Amino acid sequence: EEQLVESGGGLVQPGGSLRLSCVTSGFTFKSYAMAWVRQAPGKEREGIANIDRDGSTNYGDSVKGRFTISQDNAKNTLYLQMNNLEPDDTAIYYCAADSAVPICTLIVPDFRFWGQGTQVTVSS
Repeated sequence: EEQLVESGGGLVQPGGSLRLSCVTSGFTFKSYAMAWVRQAPGKEREGIANIDRDGSTNYGDSVKGRFTISQDNAKNTLYLQMNNLEPDDTAIYYCAADSAVPICTLIVPDFRFWGQGTQVTVSS
């Protein structure tokens, strides 16, 4: 059974940084495309970063240049380094995984396996 557990969220001031982690188990990590998806209050889930099985990455326009997705295959862990955070980045952040998705997709319904989410709040 695929399991994903996020951590690292919290309250941060505008301009600050956070690093999210997603520890996975129950599947062959390097054989799955992984993504970070967020959901702000009153909005739909938004795919923001993807790292695919070949290591290629893709970012949504809203985070490009500020966020970096990475993974440690030895630890079966996905990361999201978030810099220069803005109040509009406030959301619940989820990691997602799937073995059968288009390359570097940011389309949320493509992913079948999800973590429980971690809250990120950007406020002064």
